[in-house]
Amino acid sequence: MTLRGPQDDALHGHQGGARLLIVGPPGAGKGTQAARISDRFGIPTISTGDIFRKNIADQTDLGKQVKAIVDSGDYVPDSLTNALVTDRLNEADAAGGFLLDGYPRTTDQVRYLDERLASHGHSLDAVIRLVANQDEIVRRLSQRAIDQGRVDDSAESIRHRQDVYIRETAPLIEMFRASGLLIEVDGLGEIDEVTGRIFEALAARGLNAAA
Repeated sequence: MTLRGPQDDALHGHQGGARLLIVGPPGAGKGTQAARISDRFGIPTISTGDIFRKNIADQTDLGKQVKAIVDSGDYVPDSLTNALVTDRLNEADAAGGFLLDGYPRTTDQVRYLDERLASHGHSLDAVIRLVANQDEIVRRLSQRAIDQGRVDDSAESIRHRQDVYIRETAPLIEMFRASGLLIEVDGLGEIDEVTGRIFEALAARGLNAAA
């Protein structure tokens, strides 16, 4: 299966809402930028972590399944994650677009999302990848850990999380790059500077926020 890119979507270039993903290593400021993108485009940020926590708190059937799996120390399977995300995408506020954060995490999840969107006549508009030098992120997070008194968060453990992230996301990044969806943005610098780079890159793809 070939991932559908924005060139396949008749809605590409529309103003207002957009169907986006944001990816980036821990410490790259992804959450901050996600909130700004959501505000600018008037779309909800859909985070799998938030979805899991809400379903567990609300004790939904899906939430009970997730809690049992998490409590046992296992990974939540793709099928359950897909069901939770689909349930969230079916809510009214996501009808005109969304920004996904933390999903998809596997190539099978990418394929599922692609097929789910295609069944509704849509496709992804872009995947925003925040790129940051690993040494700089390790330095930044190490300093934050010191400032916050988290002595157990060593540079070694931080670097390990970075390595895991790179290993797990590499296949997905290549899928998005091959489909023409990938927008790579320098994630280092002042927050406003990074936000500006993101909006400029999206505008270059014809994705402009509603006035």
